[in-house]
Amino acid sequence: MATRQKLMRAIRVFEIGGPEVLKFQSDVAVPIPKDHQVLIKVYACGVNPVDTYIRSGTYGRKPHFPYTPGFDVAGVIEAVGDNVTAFKKGERVFTTGTISGGYAEYAVVADDNVYTLPEKLDFKQGAAIGIPYFTAYRALLNRARVKPGESVLVHGASGGTGIAACQIARAYGLKVLGTAGTEEGQNIVLQNGAHEVFNHREANYIDKIKKSVGEKGIDVIIEMLANVNLSNDLNLLSNGGRVIVVGSRGPIEINPRDTITKESSIIGVALYSSTKEEFQQCAAALQAGMEIGWLRPVIGSEYPLEKVAQAHENIIHSSGATGKMILLIS
Repeated sequence: MATRQKLMRAIRVFEIGGPEVLKFQSDVAVPIPKDHQVLIKVYACGVNPVDTYIRSGTYGRKPHFPYTPGFDVAGVIEAVGDNVTAFKKGERVFTTGTISGGYAEYAVVADDNVYTLPEKLDFKQGAAIGIPYFTAYRALLNRARVKPGESVLVHGASGGTGIAACQIARAYGLKVLGTAGTEEGQNIVLQNGAHEVFNHREANYIDKIKKSVGEKGIDVIIEMLANVNLSNDLNLLSNGGRVIVVGSRGPIEINPRDTITKESSIIGVALYSSTKEEFQQCAAALQAGMEIGWLRPVIGSEYPLEKVAQAHENIIHSSGATGKMILLIS
C-alpha cells in the first residue's frame, strides 16, 4: 500500500503580479529531500524586498511557476537526503536560500546553504540572518574592500540589511554613520553599531553629514535606495570613495563628472554572484560574530503566513523600517 504524502500550508504564486497573487494553500505536498539536500521544519522566514521584485517581475531572474517565495528560513532539520554528512535530524539551522521556497511549513534546502543556528539566537533572529547579513558582508568586505579606520555611511540603516551593515562595519573597525526616517529607527541604528545617525527626512540632512565628516568626505556608502540618493552620494564621497548599490527601485539621473573629480566608483552587489569560497568566508565570519555577540538581528514587523500579502505591501510602502520583517510559520 502506497504511503500517503504529507501535506503542509504554503504560499504559492502562479503568475506575475501584485501581492494579491500570493495564494495561501493548505494542501501542498511536503517536499522530499534528494541528494545533498535537507528538509527543514520552518519556524520563521524572513521577508526581503527581493521577494517582491521576483513576484512582480522586476527582478533579473524570472521564477518558474508555480513557486513558493522565501529564501531565509530558520527551523529544525526534519530529514536529510543521501550524502548529507554535516547535519542530522533535530538540529537548529538557518539558511541563505531554499530549493522549494521558505513561505511554507517545510522547505527543502541544499546542504551547502544550511548553517547551524546557535542556541543564543531564536528562530526569528535566525530567519533574519540570510540575505541581509550575507549581502551586507559582501557589500563591505568583498565589493567595497573596506579597511579599518575608513568611514561608512549606511543609507536606510534601520532595516534588516542596514542593521546588519552597521553591526559588521563596527565590528571591522570602521567609523559608522547611518540614516533613518523615524526617531525609533534612529535609536535602533545607534544601538547597533552606528557612531552617528541622521534623519533622512530632514531637508538639510545632507549638510549635516557633510559637516560631520568634514572636507575629506565618506569612504564608503552602502546604498539601499539608489534611485533616490545616488546623486547626493557622489557628492559626499572622499577621493577614491565607493558607493555600493544594494537596492534601487527605479532610474536616476547623475552627473558622471562627479565620479571623475574624486576618482570614485559606483559598484553593484548581488549575493548570487558570490563564489563558493566567498560564501564560506562570509559564513565563517558571521558565525564568529554570533559567538562573540556582535551579530544580533533586530526583529521588526511579524506576520502569520496567511497575512503574507500585507507583509509584501508593507515592506515596500511602509515608511520607516525598524528591524527585519518576519513571517511566523510554525
